[in-house]
Amino acid sequence: MTRFLIPLLVFVLIAVFLWIGLSLNPREVPSPLIDKPAPAFELPQLREPGGVIRTADLNGQVWLLNVFASWCTPCLEEHPHLVALAERGLVPIYGLNYKDGREAALKWLDRHGDPYTRIVVDREGRTGIEYGVYGVPETFVIDKSGVIRFKHIGPLTPEVLAEEIMPLVGRLQQ
Repeated sequence: MTRFLIPLLVFVLIAVFLWIGLSLNPREVPSPLIDKPAPAFELPQLREPGGVIRTADLNGQVWLLNVFASWCTPCLEEHPHLVALAERGLVPIYGLNYKDGREAALKWLDRHGDPYTRIVVDREGRTGIEYGVYGVPETFVIDKSGVIRFKHIGPLTPEVLAEEIMPLVGRLQQ
């Protein structure tokens, strides 16, 4: 009898862990960077190849960092929401063009609209790694002191913008 009991218990234990794992929301991956200073970068600009943007240049304002690429299908899904947000002018949106070609990114933005205040190029993906990017798109809310306050994995939706990001931005801008 005990010969069958141990394998049965192991099976039940594995089944419980699998059930728990499948019930989790993959978009709610906790980031160790929340409430920590945003990793510093100094990256070339997409539209002005000779220009550089540093995180230090962005201190003193609340801003969004949106990680995107022209090859990213979910980025196209969220893009109209970013364009609409940019048209409202409530918060500057900086783009991090992730592992993409300059010409492909420019063509994509010309075709779909450019909601970004400025765009930096992360051709090798090193800055994305420092920000803990799992995949594109991802969006970060960064406060006036340069501290990451929120991270959203996956495409932004009107609900996420209205219920999570913009209320947080409003509180941080006060």
